[in-house]
Amino acid sequence: MSAKVFHSKAEFRLESGESLPELQIAYHTYGNMLPDGSNVVWICHALTANSDVTDWWTGLVGEGKVIDPNRHFIVCANILGSCYGTSGPSTLNPVTGKPWYRTFPSITIRDMVNAHILLRQHLSIPAISLLVGGSMGGYQAMEWALMEPDMIKRLFLLCTGAAESAWGIAIHTAQRLAIEADHTWEQDTPHAGHKGLKAARAIGMVTYRNYQTFVRTQSDPDKDKTDHFRASSYITYQGDKLVKRFNAQTYWLLSKAMDSHNIARGRHEDITTSLSHIQQPVLLIGITSDILCPPEEQQLLAQHLPKATYHEIDSSYGHDGFLIEFEKIGNILQDWI
Repeated sequence: MSAKVFHSKAEFRLESGESLPELQIAYHTYGNMLPDGSNVVWICHALTANSDVTDWWTGLVGEGKVIDPNRHFIVCANILGSCYGTSGPSTLNPVTGKPWYRTFPSITIRDMVNAHILLRQHLSIPAISLLVGGSMGGYQAMEWALMEPDMIKRLFLLCTGAAESAWGIAIHTAQRLAIEADHTWEQDTPHAGHKGLKAARAIGMVTYRNYQTFVRTQSDPDKDKTDHFRASSYITYQGDKLVKRFNAQTYWLLSKAMDSHNIARGRHEDITTSLSHIQQPVLLIGITSDILCPPEEQQLLAQHLPKATYHEIDSSYGHDGFLIEFEKIGNILQDWI
């Protein structure tokens, strides 16, 4: 199913003070909405995903799954700044008639949520029964719960945190340095910075998994081998795969947006106070082996969200566990619902 596109001709003001002359948002919907919105499930996607949630989260979303279009009206919007149809570096600047490329302005998680709100209004959604987000998607969900508290009824957050950690910022900086080391990355072409993006993805893959996962799945049985190791081939393959579907300038921009995430920023309070304002019931899931956004981040949320239920999944898949452990996650979500 191809994405629908909402075009807003109104100026879209960004948190930085800059503006986009207009905005387009690519999105998918599945199922039919009840008049009161009581069956609306809105899913916020992570860094390199897109709005077709039935493609990348098939274990949880689809017919017969815990989030089912036969029972729910499911919405997933491609985030602002991405390269899957929503305004970003690869879309046309209506003023110049050419793609934005590196001239696309800086954005934040709150800018993404403001775009989601525009789409919600366009779709005449009166309430969101369940707002879902894993990793960067969780950043959006928490911001949205603070920005439209009466609109969001429940939240489901996985492998996420209240603010981007120093560890996460360091990883993103290393990834951007890899992109910037590719001298083509600022060129006005769709393929700018591809070699740098491949290196950035390699850094990312190491943080999405962990020592145990690589040793278990990528070790070589040949003790005499001196080159062409299985782990090296895997990392190269993953880099090549992303380069075929993603854009280096987009990756650079979105990593900066992740660094901006702090729910207390600009609110004249600390993080724990900001969390106390999220009064909705919240289901939290952490993954024991997640080294990118470790369980201590979700435990902090559980301590300070007034109505939080916390589960920790024992998995060897690291941060990617929120995409892979769908059976365990589905059972927890079904029981909580």
